Amino acid sequence: MAKESSSTAGTVPPVPILSDSHHSGISKRLAEAANAAKARVYANKTVSGVTPRKGELPVLPPGIQRQTFNTAIEELKRTLGSEHVVINDKPLDDGWYLEHPNTHDAFHLLDPNETVSSAVAYPGSTEEVSAVVKWANKYEIPLWPISMGRNLGYGGAAPRVRGSVVVDLGKRMNRVLNIDPEQCSCLVEPGVSYYKLYEEVQKTGYPLWIDPPDLGGGSVLGNAVDRGVGYTPMGDHFANHCGFEVVLPTGDVIRTGMGALPGPGGEDNPTWQSFQYGYGPYVDGIFTQSNFGIVTKMGLWLMPATEHLTFMVTFPNDDDFEDIIDVIRLLMVRRILGNVPQLRHVIQELAVTGKNREEFYRGEGQIPREVIRQHASKMPCGDCSWIFYGTVYGSQKQIQDTLAVVKREFSRIHGARFIFPDDVPPDHYLHSRVRVCSGVPEIRELEWLNWKKNGAHLFFSPICPTKRQDARKIIDIAARIHKEYEFDLFPTFCIATREMHLIVNIVYDRANQDEKRRAVAAIRKMIDECAEAGYGEYRTHILLADQVAHTYSWNNQALLRFHETLKDSLDPKGILAPGRNGIWPKKYRGQGWELLGEGRSTSTRPSHGSRRSRKQLVHSVKFTKKNSNCDGYS
Repeated sequence: MAKESSSTAGTVPPVPILSDSHHSGISKRLAEAANAAKARVYANKTVSGVTPRKGELPVLPPGIQRQTFNTAIEELKRTLGSEHVVINDKPLDDGWYLEHPNTHDAFHLLDPNETVSSAVAYPGSTEEVSAVVKWANKYEIPLWPISMGRNLGYGGAAPRVRGSVVVDLGKRMNRVLNIDPEQCSCLVEPGVSYYKLYEEVQKTGYPLWIDPPDLGGGSVLGNAVDRGVGYTPMGDHFANHCGFEVVLPTGDVIRTGMGALPGPGGEDNPTWQSFQYGYGPYVDGIFTQSNFGIVTKMGLWLMPATEHLTFMVTFPNDDDFEDIIDVIRLLMVRRILGNVPQLRHVIQELAVTGKNREEFYRGEGQIPREVIRQHASKMPCGDCSWIFYGTVYGSQKQIQDTLAVVKREFSRIHGARFIFPDDVPPDHYLHSRVRVCSGVPEIRELEWLNWKKNGAHLFFSPICPTKRQDARKIIDIAARIHKEYEFDLFPTFCIATREMHLIVNIVYDRANQDEKRRAVAAIRKMIDECAEAGYGEYRTHILLADQVAHTYSWNNQALLRFHETLKDSLDPKGILAPGRNGIWPKKYRGQGWELLGEGRSTSTRPSHGSRRSRKQLVHSVKFTKKNSNCDGYS
C-alpha cells in the first residue's frame, strides 16, 4: 500500500532540464509549463506514490539461486563498471513523467511489487549491450531492454517476468550521431527523446522538422520500434525509419538495410539512411514489437520545414459521427489531408484543461452527457459532440486551395464550424496541436492525468477501417463497456489513409484497487469483443499482451507459432524479454506464464500442476465487474 502524500505544490522539486548531463529532461522552452504540470499532478495526489518492498531483496529471476545471482551481478559490474549496475532493493517510487521509474510500472495495475526487476544495467555502447547479452546467456538470466521506459499506459519500464534485469539503454546511449540536411535524415541512439532531437536539429539551423507524438519525452527509437505514431505527414514512425543496428539474443550484432554493406574506409555506409531495404529479405519488421533483438541505432527520415495551418472543426450532434467518418475517408484516401489528423469527443476538451473531474461533476458513474454539454458551451468549442483536429501544408496558395476543399466537404454536415488558432485564447489546446503538427514536441497532453486523483491511464488501441459502419461498431463496443464499468469514455481516432487507430484512454486512480480491477476487466472485455468483430489491438499493456497475441488466431495460431519458431531459433536460451508482446521462448511455454485472464501474479514460475494447453487458455478468459469478489484477472 502506498503511503499517504504529504507533498504540496509549494514543495514540488523542479523538473530536470535537458542538458548534456541530463539527456532525458525537458527543453528549456517548456520548463515553466512542465513545472506547472508537475505541480498540478502533485496537488492531485492523495498518496505519495512510494510503495514499500516485500520479502528478501532483490527479487530473483525465476530459477536463479541467490548465490548464483550475486556471482553473476559481480561479473556484470566488472564488465560495465560497478556504477552502471544498480540492484533494485529500494522502495518503489512512481515518480513523475520526466522522473519515471525504471524499476516497475509507474501506472501499476497490480501491486507494484509484482512487476519489478532484480537490477538495472546501463550499457554505454553497442559493444557493452552485446556483452550484457552474452552475460545473460551464460547465467540464463532474463533481460528486459528499454529505450527510456516512458511507454506509460502500456507498462512503462516494468518487466513481464518478475526479477528480470532491466537493460536501460537510454541513460548512457543518448547521442544524435548524425543529422544530414541534404538527405533529410538522422541517426540516433535509444536515449534520444523527441525533446532532445528537436533541440539538436534546431542547433544546426537546418530547416528540418521531426515528427513528435502527443508527448515529447519518449524515445524516438523506442517509439518507432513499438510502431507508434505522430501527426505530421511523417506520422508513421516505423515507415519513416531507415536502417537498424541490432544486438541479437546471442550477442551477435547486425546492421539492416544498406548498413549491412561496409562503407569505404571502415565508415558507415553512405546510403544507410537513404534506402530502407538493402538486398535480400527485409528483416527490420521482426525487430519491432518483438523480443528478437535489441536495437541500438536507428536511421530516421526528417521532413523539410514548410508552411502549415492547423484548425478545428466542431460538429453539434452525436449522430453526426458516421457522416464525419465518410468525409474524413474521402479526404484521406484522396490525400487532400496530408498529416495524421484526430477526431476526438468533446469530453476531451474538458480533460485537457488539467482540471480534476470533480470540478465538472461530483456524482457517481459516468459524467452525464448534459453536464459535458453544459461545460463545453462555455468553452471556445461550444456545445458540440465531436471535434476534428487537422493540418494542411505547403505554400500559402496550396494551403488555401486545400482548405477550400476541406471546408466544402465538411460543410455537408449541418452545423460544422471551423475554428482557427487566432479564434481561441493563447492557452487553448489548439495551439498545442499547432506545435505538434509542425514538428515541435509538447507536454500539454499530460493534463489528462488530473482527471482522477492519483491519475494513471491504460490505453486500448484497436485498428478499424475508415468506414462508417466499422467506426460505429467499434465506438459502440467501447461506449457500452465503459458504461458497464463506470469509466468516462475518452475516444480519439488517429486517422491514416485507409485505417484508424482508435486510442481509448482509461483514466483511473492508481491508489483505488477497485478502479484498477474495473479498468483491467473493462479492457479485457473490449479486447475480446472487438477481436470477435474483427478489430485487433495494434499495441497493448505488458499484462494484456498474451490475450491480444491470441486474438490473432487465424489458422490455429499460425502467426504466433511462426513468432515462436523465430524466437527459439534466435534466442535458444530464452533470455531476451520473455513474454514481450505475447512471444514466449520454449523454456517458458506451457508453464502457465501466459496471462489470458486467469492468473494475477507474475511472482514465481508456476508449478507443473498449473499447466494447461494453449487451446484451454484461449477459451478460458473471463471478465469481472465492479464489486465482484474477483480481481479482474480471474
